[in-house]
Amino acid sequence: MNHETFLDDLSRIQQQGRWRTLRETQRAGGLLTENGAPRVNFSSNDYLDLAGHAEVCEAAREAADEFGAGAGASRLMSGNFALHEALEQALAELLGQETALVFPSGFQGNVAVLSSITGQGDLILSDALNHASLIDGMRLSKAEVQVYSHADELHLSKKLAAAAGRYTRVFVVTESLFSMDGDIAPLLEINSLCRSHGAFLVVDEAHALGVFGEGGGLCRDLNVQPDVTLGTMSKALGAAGGFAATSRIVRDLLINRARAFIFSTALNPPAAASALASIRLVRQHPSWGRRLLSRAQAFRDALTAGGHDLVEGGSQIIPIMIGENAAAMDYAQRLRERGLMVTGIRPPTVPEGTARLRLSVTLAHDEATLEHAAKLIGECIHALPDPA
Repeated sequence: MNHETFLDDLSRIQQQGRWRTLRETQRAGGLLTENGAPRVNFSSNDYLDLAGHAEVCEAAREAADEFGAGAGASRLMSGNFALHEALEQALAELLGQETALVFPSGFQGNVAVLSSITGQGDLILSDALNHASLIDGMRLSKAEVQVYSHADELHLSKKLAAAAGRYTRVFVVTESLFSMDGDIAPLLEINSLCRSHGAFLVVDEAHALGVFGEGGGLCRDLNVQPDVTLGTMSKALGAAGGFAATSRIVRDLLINRARAFIFSTALNPPAAASALASIRLVRQHPSWGRRLLSRAQAFRDALTAGGHDLVEGGSQIIPIMIGENAAAMDYAQRLRERGLMVTGIRPPTVPEGTARLRLSVTLAHDEATLEHAAKLIGECIHALPDPA
């Protein structure tokens, strides 16, 4: 086959300023080495710095020794281990749900759930900035999908009212903490709307788990009970895998209908064990999330004092809006040269015209590091010509 037929596609990607490449890195906590050069890492979702924690790594080693590196089969064949069941119980308890089901990745879990619990005759109301994994799950469903304006409960209310009596079931799908803007959904208002209109609520807690609600996420913090809580163990828990925490009825439905669960090899034992160890640590140290948010707020304040007009937010994710793709990547490269690993985020990850620098604060960053980084970011960006 002639692979040169794809060159036009690559050319268009380059012309749009969306060209992406892989850089080999080595990581140790908040530091990484890229092409031999050390950098302070502001592009990690390892929010609680658990990926390298001694207890987490030891749990993975012990699981590999006992169960092997891989599960060897799907969970419906011979790959369902006691380790998976223990992890699901721990997740359910952490999130305040009846039970849970784990998947090999968060992306896979989101696709599996939304393509399985919804169907023809149903309506899904989706936040405009929901993650690609949620969007892909909706695309695979046979339900009608409508988008409501980002974090806009008034727009959602109108859509719910207009849907009354027209569909078999209505689902509202939102992230709790949005990964690229760092803002928080109006969960109390959305939950109230769902209850008053008889709609099912599905919330993705991927970036809030471990950080808010003494580790249980934003819904737990606000005493909101979604019908399904989605998430991943690959961020604050420092491991791998995805999950859906829900009722036993929905879990049984997923086991019997979710193709991404039925036809996938089970989550590997070391990942399951490390996630379980991280949950234990989070339960033992409920102040970790508050400490992280305090550091993030201090960093946000320092950036604001340096003249950056930041998007409002109260999380560990801090975007600096740039606008143009090329300018965002130029800023990111200059910061990399100053010793900071800050990723430029471009479409299609974010909407057109909203390219940005995404800063992610973790417990690997101490106060002095954050203060120095804020100074470097200010010096670098203000020294550049206006990208407009």
